[in-house]
Amino acid sequence: MEIGSKIRDIRKRKKITIAQMSEQIGLSKGFISNIENDNTSPSLNTLQTIANYLDVPLPYLLLEKEQHMKVVRKSDRVYTTLNDIKIEHLTSQSGLRMMHVNLPSGASTGKAIAHAGEESHLVLKGTVLAEQGEDSVIAKEGDSFSWNACVPHFVKNVGEDEAILLIAVYHENSNS
Repeated sequence: MEIGSKIRDIRKRKKITIAQMSEQIGLSKGFISNIENDNTSPSLNTLQTIANYLDVPLPYLLLEKEQHMKVVRKSDRVYTTLNDIKIEHLTSQSGLRMMHVNLPSGASTGKAIAHAGEESHLVLKGTVLAEQGEDSVIAKEGDSFSWNACVPHFVKNVGEDEAILLIAVYHENSNS
């Protein structure tokens, strides 16, 4: 964990000197320097004091680098197709994925499939049939539906025009 360098980066970005920080939170300049250089591991109470002073949430200081915010620029998005369905992948995270999906009239995800995780769908345009196990619903623009994806599920555009969906898929420990 690189807590110290993260504290130093935040402090410098906010144009705060070690001396100012030391005076305000009651820790010696040497101790703060040791924390920032990752030469010492501060207690949670000390980290909370530093987080409060820097006006950042304590959990932010504890995040690993790969847990920080990820940005996917529009120009960097990945596009795939499945059964004439155009899928625009909006996120790069492995556990939580978001997709913008275009389904031509009559297009479907194919046969009902099951996988680990959860899915939420928002119909942005059109009319779709959503089936999960023995449940089915016709969802129209503005409607949403979600399910545990371990039960076989299926989505089909049953309207005359293209359907557009925003889909979020959560799968803990997913690598896809």
